[in-house]
Amino acid sequence: MTRIIVITSGKGGVGKTTVSANLGMALAKMGRQVALVDADFGLRNLDLLLGLENRIVYTAVEVLARECRLEQALVKDKRQPNLVLLPAAQNRSKDAVTPEQMKLLVNALAQKYQYVIIDSPAGIENGFKNAIGPAKEALVISTPEISSVRDADRVVGLLEAQGIKRVHLIINRIRPAMVQANDMMSVQDVQELLAIPLIGVIPDDERVIVSTNRGEPLVLAENPSLAATAFENIARRLEGESVEFLEIDSSQDSFFARIRRLFRTKIV
Repeated sequence: MTRIIVITSGKGGVGKTTVSANLGMALAKMGRQVALVDADFGLRNLDLLLGLENRIVYTAVEVLARECRLEQALVKDKRQPNLVLLPAAQNRSKDAVTPEQMKLLVNALAQKYQYVIIDSPAGIENGFKNAIGPAKEALVISTPEISSVRDADRVVGLLEAQGIKRVHLIINRIRPAMVQANDMMSVQDVQELLAIPLIGVIPDDERVIVSTNRGEPLVLAENPSLAATAFENIARRLEGESVEFLEIDSSQDSFFARIRRLFRTKIV
């Protein structure tokens, strides 16, 4: 059974594309056949994070226009043969593709690949609808900021309305020192506000910037960082393994108490 997973958040800049690239690569390293789909038409970036931007000839738009076959548009990663990328068109708007067309593309990929991971664009408009249209499950990314949590909460509701019941949370860019100083929401704070199962916690890591600029996902590094290990652990949990969460956070109740006093009710 192919796993069709959308990685989304609502808010831009929380690390969706970074998670997509590293999670896809981690699953491929585990021997799974993985297809990454960039659903951000007009502002594609997944190819950059994978270092595949110079190898794109065709995109999803050309496939849908029958200007090429799906196999011709897929970009294979030479470092990891189990992974391919279906790039988005950079010169087309998000309206260039419909949710029905995305379903056709993804269902075709699902005939061959064990995982189809869809990198959703920011926002909840047409690009978001395209990304979630074919999905059977979702990973919602949130950073420990109240604006990010609020947007993530809104997205969870939209996913449930779409019939996507299998939804998990990834908390990105946790800074333990700030949590301990009571200057950042803790993992427990975010969990309690969003009330969906947690599948991963990723520490803030400046090496993400380096890996992005080099087009080399963190999980490919010879000396993996804590963040790379976190990505690999998420992949293992998706595979059904029981993996303990990394000790990168300490619970602080006072910050959450202030948030509850401020909003008084759960964010909607």
